[in-house]
Amino acid sequence: MATSRNRGGGRSVAARAAGYLDSARKLTGSAAALGGLALTFAGFAGAYWPVVVGGLYGAGALLAPPPRPAAPAFEEPSSRLDELRADLVTLRAYLDRVDLPDAATERLTALTGLLDGLLAPGWVSEALAEDPEGVHVVARAVRRDVPESVDAYLRTRWWTRLAPGARAPEEELERQVALLHGEAQELVDGLREAEELRQRSHTKYLEDRGGGGLRRASPAKEGRPPEP
Repeated sequence: MATSRNRGGGRSVAARAAGYLDSARKLTGSAAALGGLALTFAGFAGAYWPVVVGGLYGAGALLAPPPRPAAPAFEEPSSRLDELRADLVTLRAYLDRVDLPDAATERLTALTGLLDGLLAPGWVSEALAEDPEGVHVVARAVRRDVPESVDAYLRTRWWTRLAPGARAPEEELERQVALLHGEAQELVDGLREAEELRQRSHTKYLEDRGGGGLRRASPAKEGRPPEP
Protein backbone atom coordinates (compact mmCIF):
# COMPACT_ATOMS: atom_id res chain seq x y z
CA MET A 1 0.00 0.00 0.00
CA ALA A 2 2.87 2.35 0.81
CA THR A 3 4.42 1.65 -2.58
CA SER A 4 1.14 2.48 -4.28
CA ARG A 5 0.87 5.78 -2.43
CA ASN A 6 4.47 6.65 -3.26
CA ARG A 7 3.88 5.93 -6.91
CA GLY A 8 0.73 7.97 -6.91
CA GLY A 9 2.60 10.79 -5.17
CA GLY A 10 5.41 10.55 -7.74
CA ARG A 11 2.97 10.92 -10.59
CA SER A 12 1.34 13.86 -8.83
CA VAL A 13 4.68 15.66 -8.40
CA ALA A 14 5.59 14.99 -12.04
CA ALA A 15 2.23 16.30 -13.16
CA ARG A 16 2.64 19.44 -11.08
CA ALA A 17 6.15 19.95 -12.45
CA ALA A 18 4.94 19.55 -16.03
CA GLY A 19 2.15 21.99 -15.37
CA TYR A 20 4.54 24.55 -13.94
CA LEU A 21 6.71 24.43 -17.06
CA ASP A 22 3.77 25.72 -19.08
CA SER A 23 2.45 28.10 -16.42
CA ALA A 24 2.31 31.88 -16.55
CA ARG A 25 4.57 32.04 -13.48
CA LYS A 26 7.36 30.17 -15.25
CA LEU A 27 7.02 32.22 -18.44
CA THR A 28 6.95 35.55 -16.59
CA GLY A 29 9.92 34.56 -14.44
CA SER A 30 11.89 33.48 -17.50
CA ALA A 31 11.17 36.78 -19.22
CA ALA A 32 12.37 38.68 -16.16
CA ALA A 33 15.50 36.52 -15.99
CA LEU A 34 16.27 37.30 -19.63
CA GLY A 35 16.02 40.95 -18.71
CA GLY A 36 18.59 40.32 -15.97
CA LEU A 37 20.95 38.71 -18.47
CA ALA A 38 20.56 41.73 -20.70
CA LEU A 39 21.55 43.95 -17.78
CA THR A 40 24.54 41.68 -17.14
CA PHE A 41 25.76 41.92 -20.71
CA ALA A 42 25.31 45.67 -20.54
CA GLY A 43 27.67 45.75 -17.54
CA PHE A 44 25.17 46.77 -14.87
CA ALA A 45 25.14 43.56 -12.78
CA GLY A 46 28.86 42.95 -12.46
CA ALA A 47 29.98 40.02 -10.36
CA TYR A 48 26.53 39.73 -8.79
CA TRP A 49 24.84 38.79 -12.03
CA PRO A 50 23.70 35.31 -10.74
CA VAL A 51 21.91 37.01 -7.84
CA VAL A 52 20.35 39.58 -10.15
CA VAL A 53 19.13 36.99 -12.66
CA GLY A 54 17.81 34.66 -9.95
CA GLY A 55 16.12 37.51 -8.12
CA LEU A 56 14.41 38.78 -11.25
CA TYR A 57 13.24 35.27 -12.08
CA GLY A 58 11.73 34.84 -8.61
CA ALA A 59 10.12 38.28 -8.68
CA GLY A 60 8.59 37.61 -12.08
CA ALA A 61 7.24 34.23 -10.96
CA LEU A 62 5.66 35.82 -7.88
CA LEU A 63 4.10 38.67 -9.84
CA ALA A 64 2.50 36.42 -12.45
CA PRO A 65 -1.21 35.71 -11.87
CA PRO A 66 -1.89 32.28 -10.37
CA PRO A 67 -3.59 29.66 -12.55
CA ARG A 68 -7.34 29.37 -12.22
CA PRO A 69 -9.71 26.63 -13.31
CA ALA A 70 -12.15 27.35 -16.10
CA ALA A 71 -15.62 28.37 -14.94
CA PRO A 72 -18.30 25.73 -15.52
CA ALA A 73 -20.50 26.30 -18.58
CA PHE A 74 -24.19 25.86 -17.77
CA GLU A 75 -27.12 25.53 -20.13
CA GLU A 76 -28.95 28.61 -21.23
CA PRO A 77 -32.14 29.17 -19.18
CA SER A 78 -34.30 28.85 -22.30
CA SER A 79 -32.92 25.38 -23.04
CA ARG A 80 -34.45 24.12 -19.78
CA LEU A 81 -37.90 24.53 -21.30
CA ASP A 82 -37.38 21.73 -23.84
CA GLU A 83 -38.78 19.05 -21.50
CA LEU A 84 -41.74 21.28 -20.67
CA ARG A 85 -42.50 21.69 -24.38
CA ALA A 86 -42.48 17.91 -24.81
CA ASP A 87 -44.80 17.55 -21.79
CA LEU A 88 -47.23 20.03 -23.35
CA VAL A 89 -47.35 17.91 -26.51
CA THR A 90 -48.12 14.86 -24.35
CA LEU A 91 -50.85 16.78 -22.51
CA ARG A 92 -52.49 17.83 -25.76
CA ALA A 93 -52.49 14.24 -27.02
CA TYR A 94 -54.18 13.20 -23.77
CA LEU A 95 -56.85 15.90 -24.08
CA ASP A 96 -57.62 14.79 -27.63
CA ARG A 97 -58.48 11.30 -26.34
CA VAL A 98 -60.94 12.30 -23.61
CA ASP A 99 -64.61 13.27 -23.94
CA LEU A 100 -65.16 16.68 -22.37
CA PRO A 101 -67.99 19.24 -22.39
CA ASP A 102 -67.84 21.79 -25.20
CA ALA A 103 -67.38 24.74 -22.83
CA ALA A 104 -64.50 23.07 -21.04
CA THR A 105 -62.94 22.01 -24.36
CA GLU A 106 -62.99 25.61 -25.61
CA ARG A 107 -61.38 26.85 -22.39
CA LEU A 108 -58.72 24.15 -22.50
CA THR A 109 -57.96 24.97 -26.13
CA ALA A 110 -57.48 28.62 -25.20
CA LEU A 111 -55.34 27.64 -22.19
CA THR A 112 -53.05 25.31 -24.14
CA GLY A 113 -52.77 28.00 -26.82
CA LEU A 114 -51.46 30.45 -24.23
CA LEU A 115 -49.03 27.88 -22.86
CA ASP A 116 -47.84 26.99 -26.34
CA GLY A 117 -47.23 30.66 -27.12
CA LEU A 118 -45.19 31.07 -23.94
CA LEU A 119 -43.09 27.98 -24.62
CA ALA A 120 -42.52 28.48 -28.36
CA PRO A 121 -38.77 28.85 -29.01
CA GLY A 122 -37.82 32.49 -29.40
CA TRP A 123 -37.58 35.68 -27.41
CA VAL A 124 -40.88 35.07 -25.59
CA SER A 125 -39.73 31.77 -24.09
CA GLU A 126 -36.37 33.41 -23.31
CA ALA A 127 -38.23 36.06 -21.29
CA LEU A 128 -40.23 33.34 -19.56
CA ALA A 129 -37.04 31.42 -18.74
CA GLU A 130 -35.75 34.48 -16.87
CA ASP A 131 -38.86 34.38 -14.62
CA PRO A 132 -38.60 31.32 -12.31
CA GLU A 133 -42.06 31.90 -10.88
CA GLY A 134 -43.52 32.08 -14.38
CA VAL A 135 -41.83 28.81 -15.35
CA HIS A 136 -43.26 27.25 -12.20
CA VAL A 137 -46.78 28.40 -13.12
CA VAL A 138 -46.50 26.89 -16.61
CA ALA A 139 -44.96 23.63 -15.37
CA ARG A 140 -47.60 23.27 -12.67
CA ALA A 141 -50.42 23.79 -15.15
CA VAL A 142 -49.01 21.35 -17.71
CA ARG A 143 -47.81 18.59 -15.40
CA ARG A 144 -50.34 18.68 -12.55
CA ASP A 145 -53.30 21.06 -12.64
CA VAL A 146 -54.79 20.33 -16.07
CA PRO A 147 -54.31 16.52 -15.91
CA GLU A 148 -55.73 16.43 -12.37
CA SER A 149 -58.76 18.54 -13.30
CA VAL A 150 -59.62 16.39 -16.31
CA ASP A 151 -59.02 13.09 -14.54
CA ALA A 152 -61.07 14.18 -11.51
CA TYR A 153 -63.92 15.13 -13.84
CA LEU A 154 -63.88 11.76 -15.59
CA ARG A 155 -63.92 9.86 -12.27
CA THR A 156 -66.59 12.06 -10.72
CA ARG A 157 -68.78 11.84 -13.81
CA TRP A 158 -68.81 8.03 -13.55
CA TRP A 159 -69.87 8.13 -9.91
CA THR A 160 -72.50 10.79 -10.62
CA ARG A 161 -74.22 8.42 -13.05
CA LEU A 162 -74.69 5.97 -10.18
CA ALA A 163 -75.53 8.53 -7.52
CA PRO A 164 -76.14 12.14 -8.69
CA GLY A 165 -74.39 14.73 -6.54
CA ALA A 166 -75.24 18.29 -5.53
CA ARG A 167 -73.24 19.89 -8.32
CA ALA A 168 -72.67 18.66 -11.85
CA PRO A 169 -69.04 17.64 -12.52
CA GLU A 170 -69.15 19.60 -15.79
CA GLU A 171 -69.66 22.84 -13.86
CA GLU A 172 -66.76 22.05 -11.54
CA LEU A 173 -64.45 21.30 -14.47
CA GLU A 174 -65.40 24.49 -16.28
CA ARG A 175 -64.73 26.47 -13.11
CA GLN A 176 -61.30 24.87 -12.67
CA VAL A 177 -60.29 25.44 -16.28
CA ALA A 178 -61.45 29.06 -16.09
CA LEU A 179 -59.23 29.61 -13.04
CA LEU A 180 -56.24 28.03 -14.78
CA HIS A 181 -56.82 30.13 -17.89
CA GLY A 182 -56.98 33.26 -15.75
CA GLU A 183 -53.70 32.35 -14.06
CA ALA A 184 -51.97 31.83 -17.42
CA GLN A 185 -53.43 35.10 -18.71
CA GLU A 186 -52.03 36.95 -15.69
CA LEU A 187 -48.61 35.52 -16.51
CA VAL A 188 -48.87 36.68 -20.12
CA ASP A 189 -50.02 40.13 -18.99
CA GLY A 190 -47.12 40.38 -16.55
CA LEU A 191 -44.55 39.57 -19.24
CA ARG A 192 -46.17 42.08 -21.58
CA GLU A 193 -46.12 44.77 -18.91
CA ALA A 194 -42.42 44.10 -18.33
CA GLU A 195 -41.72 44.75 -22.01
CA GLU A 196 -43.85 47.91 -21.93
CA LEU A 197 -41.90 49.13 -18.90
CA ARG A 198 -38.67 48.45 -20.73
CA GLN A 199 -39.89 50.51 -23.68
CA ARG A 200 -41.01 53.40 -21.48
CA SER A 201 -37.69 53.32 -19.61
CA HIS A 202 -35.83 53.71 -22.88
CA THR A 203 -38.05 56.65 -23.80
CA LYS A 204 -37.29 58.27 -20.44
CA TYR A 205 -33.58 57.68 -21.00
CA LEU A 206 -33.74 59.40 -24.39
CA GLU A 207 -35.66 62.32 -22.91
CA ASP A 208 -33.18 62.73 -20.05
CA ARG A 209 -30.32 62.64 -22.55
CA GLY A 210 -31.69 65.76 -24.19
CA GLY A 211 -33.83 64.42 -26.99
CA GLY A 212 -31.06 64.40 -29.58
CA GLY A 213 -31.69 66.94 -32.33
CA LEU A 214 -35.36 67.40 -31.47
CA ARG A 215 -34.64 70.25 -29.04
CA ARG A 216 -32.09 72.04 -31.18
CA ALA A 217 -33.35 74.95 -33.24
CA SER A 218 -33.60 74.44 -36.96
CA PRO A 219 -30.78 76.18 -38.91
CA ALA A 220 -33.30 77.53 -41.39
CA LYS A 221 -35.25 79.33 -38.62
CA GLU A 222 -32.07 81.02 -37.40
CA GLY A 223 -31.21 82.33 -40.85
CA ARG A 224 -28.33 79.95 -41.38
CA PRO A 225 -27.98 77.58 -44.28
CA PRO A 226 -28.47 73.95 -43.31
CA GLU A 227 -25.32 72.00 -42.67
CA PRO A 228 -24.48 69.38 -45.29
